Amino acid sequence: MSMLNVHIEDSIAILTLDHPTEKVNTLNESMIDEFFEFLEELNNNHDVIGAVIVSGKKDNFIAGADIEMFKSRETAKDLEELSRTGHSIFNRIETNRKPIAVAVHGSCLGGGLELSMACHYRVGSNHKKTVFGLPEVKLGVIPGTGGTQRLPRLIGIQKALTYMLTGKNMYARQAKKFGLLDELVHEHAILDAAKKGVLNIHEKGKLKHKPKLTFFEKLLEGNPLGRTILFSQAKKKTLRQTKGNYPAAIKIIEAVQYGYHHGLIEGLMHESKLFGEAGVSPESRALVNLFFAMTDSKKNPNSELVKSIKHIGVLGAGLMGSGIADVSINKDYNVFLKDRDLESASKGEKSIWDSLDTKRKKRIISTFERDQIFGRLSGTDNYESFGKVDLVIEAVFEDLELKQRILAEVEANTRDNTIFATNTSSLPLSKIIEHAKRPEMVLGMHYFSPVQKMPLVEIVTTPKTADWVTATAYDIGVKQGKTVIVVNDGPGFYTTRILAPYMNEALLLLEDGASIKYLDDIMKEFGYPVGPMALLDEVGIDVGAHVGDTMKPLFEARNTESKSSTKAHELMQAGFLGRKNGKGLYSYDKKKKEVNVEIYKYFKGDDRQNPRKEMAQHRMAFSMINEAVYCLQEGIIKSPVDGDLGAILGLGFPPFTGGPFRYIDSIGAEWIRHELEEFARDYGPRFTPAPLLVDYAKEKKKFYPES
Repeated sequence: MSMLNVHIEDSIAILTLDHPTEKVNTLNESMIDEFFEFLEELNNNHDVIGAVIVSGKKDNFIAGADIEMFKSRETAKDLEELSRTGHSIFNRIETNRKPIAVAVHGSCLGGGLELSMACHYRVGSNHKKTVFGLPEVKLGVIPGTGGTQRLPRLIGIQKALTYMLTGKNMYARQAKKFGLLDELVHEHAILDAAKKGVLNIHEKGKLKHKPKLTFFEKLLEGNPLGRTILFSQAKKKTLRQTKGNYPAAIKIIEAVQYGYHHGLIEGLMHESKLFGEAGVSPESRALVNLFFAMTDSKKNPNSELVKSIKHIGVLGAGLMGSGIADVSINKDYNVFLKDRDLESASKGEKSIWDSLDTKRKKRIISTFERDQIFGRLSGTDNYESFGKVDLVIEAVFEDLELKQRILAEVEANTRDNTIFATNTSSLPLSKIIEHAKRPEMVLGMHYFSPVQKMPLVEIVTTPKTADWVTATAYDIGVKQGKTVIVVNDGPGFYTTRILAPYMNEALLLLEDGASIKYLDDIMKEFGYPVGPMALLDEVGIDVGAHVGDTMKPLFEARNTESKSSTKAHELMQAGFLGRKNGKGLYSYDKKKKEVNVEIYKYFKGDDRQNPRKEMAQHRMAFSMINEAVYCLQEGIIKSPVDGDLGAILGLGFPPFTGGPFRYIDSIGAEWIRHELEEFARDYGPRFTPAPLLVDYAKEKKKFYPES
């Protein structure tokens, strides 16, 4: 089954990449083998002056290397050999005597970008879907087919490190500005432009690519001393940001530095070695498993039940509601954004307009595209247009009576087959639908703030929810670009439920004398993106207090002696709401966020005595982990995979661990059980291990037996 199709146009071979059974192209061993054959034929055909590589997919060039190819290698040496195989073909492309150009439209990532950089001329479309990137660090590895060596030589060391260390995408206009692309044209003109590039090189010789550097970049990168300083600072900054939890990032810096010191060929050899070392690390294996889980979650298990959705109503034009509207209109849905009055609805509209206009200013989208997308949004203060709405997403304050009243209003103003989704983060769905006329049409769609950036949607169902309703909501979440998990109803569902004991433990540690910054610092060191104190400020102390009220009966029913902190309530009543009013555990009235020492008077004064780091880390993290096991035991989540996805993507559980359940497997259920039992003895029965965890410890079972 060939993935490369060749035909001749104007004495130029047009090589079309098209994986016949997949939606996107990925670089795999079969494609690499076909490339070798193609190069032999190209060089032996005297009627052909060069080649252009294009994609047969609509909006994709090459989305990266086939991860299955990577996953099947178990040793560092195997992975090193895989990298060298990739080098052999890309080096042949780079040194080929006949010019080879690439015409890129759509995503060009990982191995796709590395292939492009080995070509002699690069043309990209100016479409918003054309992006370039080396996201390997997100899988715990380094670019393994020349990325660490060619990207810095094309766009400069500092810019290349920025993209490789973050794994973020580079838009086409940036790629042209930085020198990665030779030409930027309309998507329908990329083939002709690439052919002209081949002809030009054939007649005048190969181009010399020099990075487009600023004066200061030239000053720093143009001499050995400057580069030494640059790499040293990059390592310090990376260690400060990753806390050493992502070793691949340091290896990326090492690979680039080695290549500049020893030259391209030796740099490529060293890249392969580091690629192998990184690929067998436990962090990489966990991140690869996470990648597969996220990929699998894009497949709707009941896709045949999905019904078409064209019009969405969003209730509440605040931060959450406007965020939901934003991600919806960007995916071709027509949205009615309703609030209590037109002024409030207009504020939501303006925030969405500002977001789109920022993209326009950055030239991510055109003025026409901005206006076209915004044209799908209508602000309103009434239900007049809701007769044609297929789905209503409610995003109002966490108040049961309010949500019940709004559900009744929606049922009175919509068709019988209109889905109602509540964005509640903690209120049981069974309570919200107590008086519903059509409970089978109601479910939860729990988004996370900020909606535009947070990758998870937690769909919540009751026994009454119709299967087609769940399937349709799942489809919408995927189209909005989210990873979707489906959970069963209960107080806090899954994500809020496992967050509650974590936050409670942080507040109890604060009561015991720990300092605010210490607790945040040690949990960031453990691997969370933000610490619990900063998170409480971001979520809102009032919201934290409300969640505590919702979850308290559940935990006390399990054990009447469970200790719950009341401090969030005290702080809320004293006017501390967090970032939203500039007054929380941190103060926000200055440019630099600083600990709000006034808080300490609610926590036994300014004399702080920090507990032992590991003990404090485990008290907080293991509270979350134990509750995750309870959720699996009680059927709130359907699988450990859903539990890991929800914890990582919704709450920031350290991704390099693979999630709570993979973390248990990696260090052993017996060890976690022992720690929890010691905590229960020293600090109270809230740490009593979940019975399912005890069973797994006794039987030495794993939640992922295959790993």
